[in-house]
Amino acid sequence: MDPRLRRELKNDPATPFRASTSHLHHTWAKTYFSRPELYIQPHSIEEIQKVVTLARKCRRRLVTVGCAHSPSDLTCTSSWMVNLDHYNKILNVDKTSKIVVMEAGIRLHELGRQLRAYGLALPNIGSIDHQSIAGALATATHGSSVRHGTLAQSVLGLKIMLANGQTVSCSREHNLDLYRAALVSLGAIGIITEVTYQMTDVFNIEWLQSLHPLDEIIVDWEKGLWTENEFTRVWWLPYTKQAIKWTANKTDRQEHPPAANAWSGMLGYHVYHVLLYISQWVPGILPALERFVTNVQYGFKNGLGGTAVQDGHTGLLMNCLYSQFVNEWAIPLDRGPEAINRMSAWLNRDDETARIPVSSKGIYVHAPIEVRVTDNSMTQPRPHLDNTTPDGPTLYLNATLYRPFGCDPPCRERYYEAFEYLMKELGGRPHWAKNFMTVTKKEFHNMYPEMGDWLRVRNEMDPGGMFVGDWHKRNLLPEGDKPSSLPLEEKEKMITSASAGGQKWSSHMPAKGLSPQTSEESFEMMHGVEAERSILFQDSNDIGGEEGEEL
Repeated sequence: MDPRLRRELKNDPATPFRASTSHLHHTWAKTYFSRPELYIQPHSIEEIQKVVTLARKCRRRLVTVGCAHSPSDLTCTSSWMVNLDHYNKILNVDKTSKIVVMEAGIRLHELGRQLRAYGLALPNIGSIDHQSIAGALATATHGSSVRHGTLAQSVLGLKIMLANGQTVSCSREHNLDLYRAALVSLGAIGIITEVTYQMTDVFNIEWLQSLHPLDEIIVDWEKGLWTENEFTRVWWLPYTKQAIKWTANKTDRQEHPPAANAWSGMLGYHVYHVLLYISQWVPGILPALERFVTNVQYGFKNGLGGTAVQDGHTGLLMNCLYSQFVNEWAIPLDRGPEAINRMSAWLNRDDETARIPVSSKGIYVHAPIEVRVTDNSMTQPRPHLDNTTPDGPTLYLNATLYRPFGCDPPCRERYYEAFEYLMKELGGRPHWAKNFMTVTKKEFHNMYPEMGDWLRVRNEMDPGGMFVGDWHKRNLLPEGDKPSSLPLEEKEKMITSASAGGQKWSSHMPAKGLSPQTSEESFEMMHGVEAERSILFQDSNDIGGEEGEEL
């Protein structure tokens, strides 16, 4: 064990330090793997403070992670990883004002379950509820409604543990700059420990899903497609030139589940997975595969679909199905028809209409492309790094690519290069948590006029860079920041392919003050399982080596 950590632990034996050296971290989609030096699961604010204090004294970076649903390397680290799954209690519920205070590690699905007991619900939610509330806020998670903004819209206040071990409160009335920076923090400011949130009364929704010609969707774009119903999303099928429209509204009707369909159950799941796997080697079958899947699920006629009444939380969710890359961008809603027409032209080899200087020859993608909306323009104050359109509704285009059985699709680089070229030309901004590829640091700073304000707050709250990693350095931190100005900054060392798909990520910390083997440490991975490593501890038996064991 590092003598410094051993000494510090002896100074405070009463407060547990629940850490493991045997944790293999990976994103939900298994696009990235990393081996944190320590995986720490505190249960109380005192334990979180102890983690921060020890990290500062031992000169380690901290990364806070929940379900790691983001498919990028944002959550990768070879330093210390903090998971707040056990810091997940609802602290206070005011039924009259519908204001709820909660510990920041609570997962959204657990939050929704507990809120129902109080007759309350989240006003809006994204397509999944695996994330912690802090993680959903940190990356500007949004839902599918022009009547709602991002999830940060309903945050009334936050508490944040800073690198100096102090907890600071912020809200619209107090510490406004910190509040605006922390609402979309990207994990780079501190550890969000507490969230105060404006809830609404629990509700059911009745949803309707149906198949339509793409032309009909485009014509209806300005005639109520996004405004007639409280919740709306579209899945666009580029090769069939059709789209699936999903709409939902609150209702007093009793719940009834959607009709059973073998193709939307396990049979369809496995058949589609195998066909996607075959398309890795025969990508030309993808247009026919799109037609096949659409026909078996919706029939050969437009207008067919399904309906159900579900509780609002469950009804707004969507099954993500398989491991995937996700490249999602926010553009002004009124640029949507142009974006869809030009991207459709590119995928169907109409270069004159597409006007995208990337060859589509030999490129085939699987569908659908998800189309959703939100409107954060009325939210004041806005987060510094809010990627939505400031003066009107925002359209999100989501170019998902499945990774059948962990295999990366061969079309990804050129497809995403073309997609991002178009999104940039239409004034778009990428979703922070997704797999954008071509955005430069200079472009990010041009996209966000308030980037300087966010960086100023970040540097004031964490001058040593305890919460800064290579992802932040690569995308956000100005070129003028020298390594010496961020002594705890973690830097990417190596990214290599994993034999089972995805990428192995490793890094190094500044050598000063660290154990000698840290700068030389590397690891191997076979079929998605890495060899044991011991950076901080000479022998994992020093702490038992078991997940979550107390020190």
